Amino acid sequence: MNERLNVYSDKMTKAYDHLIADYQTIRAGRANPHVLDKVKVDYYGTPTPIQQVGNISVPEARMIQIAPWEKSLIKEIEKAILASDVGITPSNDGSVIRLVFPELTEERRKELSKDVKKKGEDAKVAVRNIRRDGNDAFKKLAKEDISEDEIKDMEEQLQKMTDKFIKDIDAAIEEKSKEIMTV
Repeated sequence: MNERLNVYSDKMTKAYDHLIADYQTIRAGRANPHVLDKVKVDYYGTPTPIQQVGNISVPEARMIQIAPWEKSLIKEIEKAILASDVGITPSNDGSVIRLVFPELTEERRKELSKDVKKKGEDAKVAVRNIRRDGNDAFKKLAKEDISEDEIKDMEEQLQKMTDKFIKDIDAAIEEKSKEIMTV
């Protein structure tokens, strides 16, 4: 694969990776420590990820436990979780914070499933836009010393790359939807 195609491959990979990272923050009834990835705690005036101020564990299927390295951080961690979009009220016993995930209702599962599909469609649109940008760039190369056959070849390779990423995105949508709908 030539370096002109590598640029578009990298962009498509980023779009796919962004989708997967997004999916990790969607809770599917089971406790997943990744729901806390975007939560920042005020640590001596600096917004710091929760993972850097305490130990996060999953002692049960529907519970996340956070053991802060400094007891004084318990209130700050609770405040950060409440202010975030995690949607769970933390409880603490003075030394650890627990987040208990409620069982998802059928309605909430369907909502989450729709959200998963929408994010997947957005990722597909991003990949197709990258393909369009690539094809436009290849057409401009015709003014340089590149044969039409080479341009056609690059367009075909870009299309194959696009098809592969669309297939991967579809598989990710399917997998996450199945995970959400499993009771």
